[in-house]
Amino acid sequence: MRIALAKAARAAELGEVPIAALVVQGDKILSQAHNYRELWQDPTAHAEIIAIRTAATAVGSWRLLDTTLYVTLEPCTMCIGAIILARIPRIIFGAWDPKAGACGSVFDLSLEPTLNHRVSVTGGVLEQESQALLQKFFRELRETPTKLSPPQ
Repeated sequence: MRIALAKAARAAELGEVPIAALVVQGDKILSQAHNYRELWQDPTAHAEIIAIRTAATAVGSWRLLDTTLYVTLEPCTMCIGAIILARIPRIIFGAWDPKAGACGSVFDLSLEPTLNHRVSVTGGVLEQESQALLQKFFRELRETPTKLSPPQ
């Protein structure tokens, strides 16, 4: 999780919301990414999605069996959907997301009985550090509103 937090801090330096994800298999980091929504102007460029794509390429399969996804913020519905489709068995995340979290905060799709895969979720790991990074970013954003302004 500390590696994800460092990656998230780098995202903030680039003007991205400081969220990062790693896909790990055993002791090996298969991939790591932070958000690129602003830089790429892509609403799907969440850290989890990028990390999942890169990990699938690394292992040569869309099935990411025997992996763990570490992410600094509770995944949203899009990301938990991708996690389920990739067959990732375990998620460990930092901060809970009371506005868009889909692993227990707003929804809990990780255990949805009608889906074909269940995900073990552990939330709140280094939660304070994850929250502090997000709070600092948005506080600075309010003080400098042009930081994430759309391109003209």
